[in-house]
Amino acid sequence: MKSTRIVFLGTPQFAATILKGLIEQGYAVVGVISQPDKIVGKNKEKKPTPVKEVATFYHLPVFQPLQLKEDYQFLIDLAPDLLITCAYGQILPQAVLDIAKINNINVHASLLPKLRGGAPIHRAIMNGETKTGVTIMQMVKKMDAGKMYAKKEILLDDDINTTELFEKLQVLGRDLLLATLPSIIDQSNKGIEQEESEATYAYNIGREEEKIDFHQSCKDVHNHIRGLSFVPGAYAYFNGKSLKIFQTKYTTMAIDTAECGTLKNENKKLYVRCLDGYLEICLVQLEGKKMMSAVDFMNGQQWNAVKVLK
Repeated sequence: MKSTRIVFLGTPQFAATILKGLIEQGYAVVGVISQPDKIVGKNKEKKPTPVKEVATFYHLPVFQPLQLKEDYQFLIDLAPDLLITCAYGQILPQAVLDIAKINNINVHASLLPKLRGGAPIHRAIMNGETKTGVTIMQMVKKMDAGKMYAKKEILLDDDINTTELFEKLQVLGRDLLLATLPSIIDQSNKGIEQEESEATYAYNIGREEEKIDFHQSCKDVHNHIRGLSFVPGAYAYFNGKSLKIFQTKYTTMAIDTAECGTLKNENKKLYVRCLDGYLEICLVQLEGKKMMSAVDFMNGQQWNAVKVLK
């Protein structure tokens, strides 16, 4: 069974954890496909994707087509029995899905049919979900709409952020895939069709969505901030500069007549006015500066006038 020829498609650290699990369990990964390397830094150096780094460490062949739908002859040549994808970043055309002899499966970070799409972890937190999880599903042409072979859920508390949830779900996804894979390969797992009427979507986060709207409830603002923490980071404008806010806490501070976005500096703590009360701001990054505590941020400011986040 572990001689099954697998081609793995993925890009970020989440997918790298899945790939490493497959390799360490002895599965025959005959090729790895990832997004092209990114150009980063002032020196414009190429940075390999986390999946490429894992594949290179284990001496696996890596392919990085700019557009897989236009360049997949190498995949035909690999003659895979099974394609496994996880956060690859490109839609697989039907011609590619037709290549694998056994099946095409995906590790998706939500409890399908909820939160189909490219940002299910961010959206779960931003939406204030109380649980989420991982689904092992069949890849079909329609986005995240294939049969489900296994699901595993995790409960969410009010303070978990996206970075922390990524770390939990990538381990959950790895373990669930490894537990489910034998029944997919021997085709005893027939899967369950998704209920289309229950489908919701988790579209990628646009820059315009990263800006914080303090004319919302404390709960909605808190969920927005932790849902974008630490990447890409939710932001507002402070004295004309971008201020990213990475962590907030609920407070019992009484509501007053201050406008939404007003900052209060009291008892060595920083608070911001929302629609129905105040949130404590804990961790920030001012444009051009490093990430710092709210206390350190306050120490660098003059507080002899009202300050408002826009």
